[in-house]
Amino acid sequence: NYGNIPQIGKRISRIVQGCTMLGDGDRQTWSNDLLDEVFEAGINTFDHAWAYGDGQCERAFGNWLNERDVREDIVVVGKGCHPIGDLNRMSPEVIESDINDSLERLGVQSIDLWLFHRDDPAVPVGPLIDTLNRMVDAGKIQAFGGSNWTHTRIQEANDFAAGRGLRGFAASSPHFSLAEQVASPWGDDCITISGPGNADVRAWYAGVDLGVLCWSSLAGGFLSGRFSRANRDEMAASLPDYTVRSYDSEDNWCRLERASELAAEIGVTVAQLAIAYVLHQPMSTFAVVRASSTVSIRSNLGALDVRLSQRELDWLDLRNDSR
Repeated sequence: NYGNIPQIGKRISRIVQGCTMLGDGDRQTWSNDLLDEVFEAGINTFDHAWAYGDGQCERAFGNWLNERDVREDIVVVGKGCHPIGDLNRMSPEVIESDINDSLERLGVQSIDLWLFHRDDPAVPVGPLIDTLNRMVDAGKIQAFGGSNWTHTRIQEANDFAAGRGLRGFAASSPHFSLAEQVASPWGDDCITISGPGNADVRAWYAGVDLGVLCWSSLAGGFLSGRFSRANRDEMAASLPDYTVRSYDSEDNWCRLERASELAAEIGVTVAQLAIAYVLHQPMSTFAVVRASSTVSIRSNLGALDVRLSQRELDWLDLRNDSR
């Protein structure tokens, strides 16, 4: 099951493999085995950032690409300009530097889709768009977009680009899942489009030609199917603190219970149902997941066979009381 993102001349798997767990050195063999399994399963799109392991995941992925010789079949998503502490890094100079550094670590000549990892709304969009167009013209990236950018800021950037005959954003990567984020996991600059309060934002996305790469599609493990109210304490002990802080709410437990009920009824797992929820939206969605085992990889693919009606989608998100 594949989709398309403007300006990228390759098909893109609807399930995108997040690569935060990869490592080179002692972890290279494990990383190679995992990437082999993901690729053989049909997933051809891999999400990276220099901030993941200070470039370690990019180096490990680059080593695998070089050994397997599959670059033409792979869609590489990269991210840059992530702040360091209190230092915002949103500038033309940092864009070029981060792209060049990622190209070297990945061992590739071009990144298929490059995203700002964060935004700094105080920085004008014009110089950013100009610089990224130069990077495309130089062949260093094929398309670009933003992770954790508001839809209004994306519209501003694309209006600037359109007014000057330049390329604009081809994709956006906000948080989106069945679970609503009740607190930001990593500071105030994380952007979510989940929950009833963001219905107008999702309507905007449905009306534009942008790929939407939804990070934390399983809500940091909250929607993995491993947890319920009965073992809530186990969840708090086994998941990162940001998962509990961001998703532990009464409404989310209700969503999880409804997902568990429907999943059991149609014979799928909760995780498969949660991924299918993301992929059934009227937006051009792609679910970014962090599978780290053969079982998880194969299970996630089962989401592609799940069919949900609009009434079921609304019921799962607490928008109606019957399905």
